[in-house]
Amino acid sequence: MFEIREDDLSGEQTRELLALHLAGMRAQSPPGCVHALDLSGLTAPDVTVWTAWHQGRVAGIGALKMLSADTAEVKSMRTRPDFIRKGVGTAILETIIGTAKNRGLRRLSLETGCGAAFDPALTLYRRYGFRSGEAFGLYTPGSFNQFLHLDLDQAADS
Repeated sequence: MFEIREDDLSGEQTRELLALHLAGMRAQSPPGCVHALDLSGLTAPDVTVWTAWHQGRVAGIGALKMLSADTAEVKSMRTRPDFIRKGVGTAILETIIGTAKNRGLRRLSLETGCGAAFDPALTLYRRYGFRSGEAFGLYTPGSFNQFLHLDLDQAADS
């Protein structure tokens, strides 16, 4: 149903979705608690971005940021509002997990917020085996954020 493409973030539709994502993160998170990557962060050499397309429209976005030779972070997962609950997040997450496995990574991690706005994403991540755990990288634990990890050698094939 969706065509997943590696994306260089040069297209207008992708940039609009990224702007929507950043605005949403700022609106749903306390000041100082937004760790979403902006355009410059997503175009760094250690980041791969994918978009899901349907009938010429971008439906969702997601990224993989390398942290080390065997670990990476899931970043910038967002579905356009008119595509919510149609499988966009699943398609992007399966691409990220599959790519991580193909690269020989051992672990995927992510940081996200707390509250009802984050519950659908948390449900998706947990369905794929992500489990709550400790802060990683440069993150500092706080009352708003939470950390999930997926050990790829134990993850079911996507």
